[in-house]
Amino acid sequence: MKTARKCPGKAPKVAVAAAALVPLSLTACGGSASSDTGSLTVQDYYEPSHDAIYKACAKSIGVEVKINHIPGAGLISKVLQQSSSRTLPDVLMLDNPDVQQIAASGALSPLTDYGLNGDGMVDAVVKAGTYEGKLYGLAPAVNTLSIFYNKDLFAAAGISAPPRTWDELRAAAKKLTGQGRYGFAMSNINTYEGSWQFLPFMWGNGGSEQNIATPETTQALQFLLDLQNDGSISKSSINWGQGDVVNQFVAGKAAMVVNGPWVIPQLKKETNLKWAAFTIPTRLASQTTVAPLGGEVYAVPRTGDKAKMGKAGEFVKCLISPDKQLESAKIEQTIPSTLSVAADFGKSSEVIAPFVTAVKTARARTAILGPDWPKAATKIYTAVQAALTGKAAPAQALQQAQNQQ
Repeated sequence: MKTARKCPGKAPKVAVAAAALVPLSLTACGGSASSDTGSLTVQDYYEPSHDAIYKACAKSIGVEVKINHIPGAGLISKVLQQSSSRTLPDVLMLDNPDVQQIAASGALSPLTDYGLNGDGMVDAVVKAGTYEGKLYGLAPAVNTLSIFYNKDLFAAAGISAPPRTWDELRAAAKKLTGQGRYGFAMSNINTYEGSWQFLPFMWGNGGSEQNIATPETTQALQFLLDLQNDGSISKSSINWGQGDVVNQFVAGKAAMVVNGPWVIPQLKKETNLKWAAFTIPTRLASQTTVAPLGGEVYAVPRTGDKAKMGKAGEFVKCLISPDKQLESAKIEQTIPSTLSVAADFGKSSEVIAPFVTAVKTARARTAILGPDWPKAATKIYTAVQAALTGKAAPAQALQQAQNQQ
């Protein structure tokens, strides 16, 4: 194990990688001797769809921009290597659950150094980009989960309004099940996708990742098991990712599905499919939906070039400006991070509106456990799998998973 390079008066930090502890060099202790502020390098895992936004922001602050698109699956390992070799880009995009891991390495600079504080943004957006009380990343736009439904099937079943409680959802799912079709579908796969889709039911009922072996989380898991026992959820859901779920919906094999706004472009292509969306119900009508916050943030790495880092801060400020939030949201079918901008955007579409509502009360996955969130996510999907495969009753499955180290 290599030792992190020490800066005078500063203790080295260690980043927690996905599968192991990986020591990283702090990328800088101060400004560099020379500075080229005429260009910035931006690194993300997007397709070139955002390039126009990057170029517009670069032009507005008087720089050229070099764009590096990295495959999503390899981004974090790439960032860890870049941090160690001191070759980080000037502006870095990260999936929001990864911010704390990278910030813990000392590789990022606080955005407050550049006059950014997240004022007016959704609370969960700010929390997702915060580590140990300092803000390291902000997202122009975010996403979360809601439920898409087939309007024709609802009408045929005599369901006049979307369900608001679990009991109503269960009753609707029963009515909609039949003739080679399940009333409800979601991803219960043994990956982070499965945990992500379970969170609205767990969090909305008061459950917590700090301890999943509680009555609140047991009720949520029992609800999914009841749907499966009713025949309203396919037993194959334990193998379905989110892409599989939406494919079931498009094929007419599921009447309601849990998914995110990123599937809207795909659904719009299905001209024979009449659909809409509603916010995920809670167990009781008095409860508030709490769905997980998804989306990417932008950060300013510690490159050692203070002048260039200042320009990078200006660039991020441009990316999170209201007009650029709207541009980004329209490209990705996501939700602007600033509450007022999101509210206006929600008025533009009945499909987007439920996601705007859900984002207001969404929660960052790392808000409580920080870099330890992946351990909790593993426990959650392990328990869901055990219960839905009949290996253990919900309470027992959750306790066994909670006891995992």
